[in-house]
Amino acid sequence: MAERKEKVKTTEEEEEEEEEEEGVLLYYKYANVTDLNDLLNFYNSNCESLGLRGRVRLAPHGVNVTVGGNLSSLEQHIHAVKLKNSLFEGTDFKLASCNFQSNQQILKECGFTSLSIRVVKELVTFSSRPLLKSPVISNAGRHLSAVEFNTVLQSAGDSLANNGSTQKNKIILLDARNVYETRIGRFQTSKVETLDPKIRQYSDLCTWIDSHSEQLCGSNVLMYCTGGIRCEMASAYIRSKGAGYENTFQLFGGIQRYLEQFPDGGFFKGKNFVFDHRISVGSSNTDILGSCLLCGSPFDDYSSRCRCTYCRMLVLVCNGCQEKNGPKYVCELCQEHGKKDGSVPVEKSCRHQTEISMAEMSGTVELESVDYRDQATLSPQLPLGQGPKPSRKLRILCLHGFRQNASNFKGRTASLAKKLKNIVELVFIDAPHELPFIYRPRPTEKDEDSIRFKLDSSPLPLGACRKKFAWLVAQDYTGSSGSNWEMADEPFDPLQYQQQTDGFDVSLSYLKSVFSQMGPFDGVLGFSQGAAMVASLCREQGISNGEIDFKFAILCSGFALNLPQLEPGSVGCPSLHIFGNSQGKDRQIECHASAELASLFKQSCAVIITHESGHIIPTQPPYIESIKAFLRQFI
Repeated sequence: MAERKEKVKTTEEEEEEEEEEEGVLLYYKYANVTDLNDLLNFYNSNCESLGLRGRVRLAPHGVNVTVGGNLSSLEQHIHAVKLKNSLFEGTDFKLASCNFQSNQQILKECGFTSLSIRVVKELVTFSSRPLLKSPVISNAGRHLSAVEFNTVLQSAGDSLANNGSTQKNKIILLDARNVYETRIGRFQTSKVETLDPKIRQYSDLCTWIDSHSEQLCGSNVLMYCTGGIRCEMASAYIRSKGAGYENTFQLFGGIQRYLEQFPDGGFFKGKNFVFDHRISVGSSNTDILGSCLLCGSPFDDYSSRCRCTYCRMLVLVCNGCQEKNGPKYVCELCQEHGKKDGSVPVEKSCRHQTEISMAEMSGTVELESVDYRDQATLSPQLPLGQGPKPSRKLRILCLHGFRQNASNFKGRTASLAKKLKNIVELVFIDAPHELPFIYRPRPTEKDEDSIRFKLDSSPLPLGACRKKFAWLVAQDYTGSSGSNWEMADEPFDPLQYQQQTDGFDVSLSYLKSVFSQMGPFDGVLGFSQGAAMVASLCREQGISNGEIDFKFAILCSGFALNLPQLEPGSVGCPSLHIFGNSQGKDRQIECHASAELASLFKQSCAVIITHESGHIIPTQPPYIESIKAFLRQFI
């Protein structure tokens, strides 16, 4: 009898555990992480043991975490994080109770069906282009508590500076969020001007700040975002502009903390868009700020996940209009740039494969953000030089070749970037494998057998040298040797790329984090070894669960990797292949190797351009016109 009571008690306890309240935890911390691997192991162990799911991003300069689970588990996680080390001292842990019984598609899209822990270069990608002077977090705008922020808006002119002097400059509210977020909720007061940058993604904010710097200069700028992390970097960037920009402030804890202090909404009207399954969080004020894209009726529900047909940004479309108009919509930004309602032109198959040589051509012719991308199709090709002005530039991720880096590859493609500047934005990154510095002694004279050369014993190269990287490495690769120089043990081997077969998994994992943190990208461009990686990315698109997503690929002077599922005609991604022909002067990658790479793609989706130059991307006519023609299909 006693044994039966014990069993009943256990069942009741299990039922209580099943009914335990669930919640979402958000926090970030900018700090110097001295042992990134140790922190990675901690999060893997702790989050797995507590059954948490969501996104954890770790970088040398801090952490950015959004996870969900049982409230008790989340509280245990906070306790463990605080005990970890002094790194998290002063961290603002935002914990909210909620019900996870939601649309499974939304849970999956927001990353709450699994646990994703990644090491990244940036917690949030502030700019997709290299900056002359990167913002320093220590120079970020002073935090204003929710009460201070509210008081400033209420008084609209009181002192803001630490020194207590009266600031007579006007006050400006700056919303650091994406346009679809601002459409359902924002700060509003008749006393203060609110600037809405109307950006699709956070990495566009840097460009907006640069183009509106005169409007910001000399003003008291009050920035705000969802939870605070986006304001850290953006406010630091504004203040880095120098005199006239020092009075830049940010709302501590973001809109979320403000609504906790002012449950009636205060100066915030509408709902706060959040990047988890809750979608949005409102105040006790039930006024609807958003409106249906089509009929204009009050509407602020993104749960249907309607998106712009062209740029894939979320749009507000009421239930009635969804039933009447179907799934094709055009967001306000695309409409402003000439896009119209209606179906997007779709071609049943990609362009026929075309081989273009010089002889034949002479005389002719974008945690607190989420990415929304679809596999795009090609529209009919427009005649060169015709068609509407692009609504936005195509963002192309560029992968350099072996023993290069983002900087020198950017330099080598400067001519290409210049000639495509009206339609393309190139984004450059370093590969993950750092290579040792090597030098090859110069031959001075032949020895007695007239075959070998005596080597010059000159000193090592002088001056500062940039680090070199690779996507693939040889099997005996042991990692970088730092600043030490090594003498090459043999002359240049034109077939060395055939021995560089290791390191693929590391590079693939790294590129997935790049797409997550720096995306979205319309296309990818690879040169030499980078082209080999691009081909593998084309294969990964169909099996990566959306982690890697783009519309097209450009492969220059590349070669094929020996990977499963990479068989002739097996890749259906629209692609442009550029390499030297049999009469070319490419000493690094032979013509047949690049042709073999092109053969992996379906003929109906491949465009081939051959040239008689060396290991380069040709930009002179007629090649550049052919490259533009390929790109215009995706605008």
